[in-house]
Amino acid sequence: MSIALDTNVLVRILVQDRSAPDQCAAARRLVADATATGETLLVTLCALLETEWVLRSRYQVGRAAMTAAWIAMLETPGIEFEHDATVEEALFLFDQFPAADFADCLLHARALHLGSSRFVTFDAGAARLPHAELLR
Repeated sequence: MSIALDTNVLVRILVQDRSAPDQCAAARRLVADATATGETLLVTLCALLETEWVLRSRYQVGRAAMTAAWIAMLETPGIEFEHDATVEEALFLFDQFPAADFADCLLHARALHLGSSRFVTFDAGAARLPHAELLR
């Protein structure tokens, strides 16, 4: 069995800020309890995307730190992502194509894993991704 994490719980696990000490403590207990019982913590792609936005916009977490956090979570026993291969591909794209934001990289990676041959966008940065096209 797994426990799906909402964005706000995932943020509290990652940030441990002083603005919500009760929530941070509850998130730590959840992780400890899941570890003790062998339950897996599930990060859906939507929660991942929302968490990246919160960390970037609210906490000013940069690209390198964000990537390091996701890689650490991918390598942590007891944490699973909805689709590891999509997350790994998105992180690769995020590293290789600095003009594209994480959302574009995740959307593009998921589309490729679902079998799409093209990714069309009005975003010039996202259009630099492989198999992506700027729609005009």
